[in-house]
Amino acid sequence: MKILVVDDEQDVQMLFEQRFRKEIKAGEMQFVFAFSGEDALAYLNSHEHEAVLILSDINMPGMSGLELLEKIKIKGYKPPPVVMMITAYGDAENYNTAKALGADDFLTKPVDFTALKEKLKTIS
Repeated sequence: MKILVVDDEQDVQMLFEQRFRKEIKAGEMQFVFAFSGEDALAYLNSHEHEAVLILSDINMPGMSGLELLEKIKIKGYKPPPVVMMITAYGDAENYNTAKALGADDFLTKPVDFTALKEKLKTIS
C-alpha cells in the first residue's frame, strides 16, 4: 500500500518511518511525504494511481489540508484514494468541514499509531 503523508512539519517523516519500520521493511507499506498541499497535488498529478491512502494535516501554511481535500475530490482520481485528515485540533468545525468535503476519516495529533495501524488493516 502506498501512503502519501502531507504535513508541513518535516519531522513527521522520521516519526512515520520509525513507527512503520517493520511494515516498510516487509514491503507492506510504502510512504511518500509532501510538506505542503501544493507539493501533494504535484505528486498526485505526476504519479496517478499510486497513492491508495492520503494522510493530510489540516493546518498548513499556503494550501490547507481542507483545500487539498477539496481539490482531490474535485479532480476525481481513479481509483479514489482514501483520505484521512489529521489535526492538532479536534474541534467540530474542522471535523464537519472535512466530512462535508469527503474525508474518509479524521485523526487528532498526537497520532495514535496503534489505532492508525488497525485502521490501515481495513483499507489494504
